Amino acid sequence: MLIIGYNFGIRSERRLCEEVHLNLAYRWFCRLGLEDKVPDHSTFSKKRHGRFRESGVFRHVFESVLQSCMTEGLVRGEGFVTDASIIKADTRRARGLKGGRAMDWCKREEAMRPVREYIAALDEANDTPEPTKIISMTDPASSWTGAKGGPPFFAHSTNYLIDLDAGIIVDVEASAVNKSAEVVATKTMIDRVEEKFEIKPDRLVGDTNYGSTAILGWLVDEKKISPHNHVADKSERGDGTLSRSDFQWDEQANEYRCPEGKALRSDWRTFKNPRDRITKADTIIFRARESDCEGCSNKNSCCPNTMRRKVTRSIHEKARDVARAIGKTDAFKESSRQRKKVEMLVAHLKRILKMDMLRLRGFSGAQDEFLLAATAQNLRRMAKWQVPEAPEENIMPA
Repeated sequence: MLIIGYNFGIRSERRLCEEVHLNLAYRWFCRLGLEDKVPDHSTFSKKRHGRFRESGVFRHVFESVLQSCMTEGLVRGEGFVTDASIIKADTRRARGLKGGRAMDWCKREEAMRPVREYIAALDEANDTPEPTKIISMTDPASSWTGAKGGPPFFAHSTNYLIDLDAGIIVDVEASAVNKSAEVVATKTMIDRVEEKFEIKPDRLVGDTNYGSTAILGWLVDEKKISPHNHVADKSERGDGTLSRSDFQWDEQANEYRCPEGKALRSDWRTFKNPRDRITKADTIIFRARESDCEGCSNKNSCCPNTMRRKVTRSIHEKARDVARAIGKTDAFKESSRQRKKVEMLVAHLKRILKMDMLRLRGFSGAQDEFLLAATAQNLRRMAKWQVPEAPEENIMPA
């Protein structure tokens, strides 16, 4: 019944029970006879939230449908595309409080399920996360965001991993609404697909949000996957002074060279115990000598407000160079065109399946809804690909 509801955009459980009661096709799909009784909507809701929440049945159904798509040859595994979309949470703005203050969640056993899940997640976390700006009292796992440009609201993010051949969703994951959480979700999905189905793509297509140093280093160095996305680079300066691209990197000497030929190094003397000089941002800072910058004729266009110039270099800069090189190829242009497939599925999710707002609360509720919606989209796409096209009719003039 849930698959029917998500396939045809029937969001209300009460209406879904009525539709299954009246529609013979729905009864046939649910294996109900003409005289079989359809569950009451309250019973249906309690079973959905109580019996199946801890069973993982929704993940099992999604993977079963995906396996059927693979059997029909709709998944090649050569290239994947990933993207995230923001879905509003089922909570009001008025139910939000400032995250920095002490929260009174009352008695844990008397709290609602999303609150219990949120507190349990905090107990399991090794490091207490930084308090968010605004936190919802009814769905604490939701994120306070103003990403759409209008008034801020509470939301969850759905992350899609899609095969580029027929646009089949190979995995879906719920996450918080921020770039780092979406990157972590993408890593989780790629690892899960490889472990479950032994499929690892040759290339991963995404937008600039997936061009950070962390995921590029993971893709190139660990997974050996070609990143087909723009590199998120903030090294270019807008004040007219020299940017990092104006400095030449010398791999053998492990140093930069400025336009005047002077060296910038991370260490200017040898230490008894070598130091890696890696910062918390996974970068290494290369500095010039003060004597070289003091009498330089280009100081005003290089470092007018500091005694010497410094340049930061990511520890994953080689992976970033690989992504930059791929961005100049014709294959990258083709990948950029194919990336529209995930955007079409996200638009279909919100406009056709009517999932512009969640009905379930909490992280597990969002995950259940996203899994069922992705299952419905894969079923619809598989049906579309398997139905033979009707032959074109010859139109005769009157």
